[in-house]
Amino acid sequence: MVKKKKTTIKDIANVLNISPAAVSKALHDDSRISKKTKKAVKQVAKNLNYQPNHLASALRRGKSNLVGVIVPRTNSHFFSSVIQNMEEILNNEGYNIIITQSSESFKKECNNIDTLLFTQVDGIIASMANETVDLQYFEKIKSKGIPLILFDRGENDLNVDYIGINDYDSSHMIVEHLVQQGCKRIAHIGGYKHTRIFNNRIRGYVDALKKHNLPLDNELLLESSLTTEDGREKMLQLLALENRPDAVYVAGDYAALGALQVLNERNIKLPQDIALVGFGNEPFAAMVTPSITSINQHSAEIGKQAAKVFLEHAKKDTVNQSLNKIILKAELVIRDSSRLK
Repeated sequence: MVKKKKTTIKDIANVLNISPAAVSKALHDDSRISKKTKKAVKQVAKNLNYQPNHLASALRRGKSNLVGVIVPRTNSHFFSSVIQNMEEILNNEGYNIIITQSSESFKKECNNIDTLLFTQVDGIIASMANETVDLQYFEKIKSKGIPLILFDRGENDLNVDYIGINDYDSSHMIVEHLVQQGCKRIAHIGGYKHTRIFNNRIRGYVDALKKHNLPLDNELLLESSLTTEDGREKMLQLLALENRPDAVYVAGDYAALGALQVLNERNIKLPQDIALVGFGNEPFAAMVTPSITSINQHSAEIGKQAAKVFLEHAKKDTVNQSLNKIILKAELVIRDSSRLK
């Protein structure tokens, strides 16, 4: 097996019997190189299938026009919508994005950060993995003088820009809605408490129950990774209780879908027997039967704002970040799974 050799500037120079420096200048349309030489260099480069080394170029210029993006997963409408709207604005300003996904793994997230830093990205826009507790790798980004913008999932301790919704208020909104529908025993399938947004959703849920003098029962508050399978498992756990809930608020639509599957399989009427509310307003929430009430997080606007914040940093010669939050007002989209009255 013959190892494929990558064409270099030196290879082009050898064919034309000129210096590598002259080839480099010709490829960059330097005015000091004649049109004839430029044409010859570009033709040989094409014949030899020459591909520019963008990493080396970025090192020379100190700018790559690349922005790294880290998301927990790409198969979610929320994250894909954020990426799409972010990319549109960045492309218009001459930037391309490199998308990586952590798959909710701390180790993979760290590897993603190392890869993006090696690629000399001009900035990183990220939403943290569920497993992430140690912030040293995000601190590493800051120590390199690279703008770090967090969205949806972020930590105040990092003192960087953050774009998201008010998760605490969103939980209040959900509990208020369920109380208005006459629900009195409301369960919560939440994310992990160590993640700030899920901790805020849990706090909002707990405080809203207290406000309405409703019981705070530990067996009604469950933590999970909020996958569809988790939703099924936790719903079965709630149904096994001697005193079942009359409403279930799930901190993610995929887990809410799993919960709905179990309720439908058990022929439990929604919302008459148990009301159900999700979070994230994934497209399928409006398509299933019954349709799922959910929180709209305004993913498109989050993507646009994240891009704009990066571009503001890109205009400056130095990076001086501080905790700067852009908080969007969430919207409760009420559908059949919780509409009792």
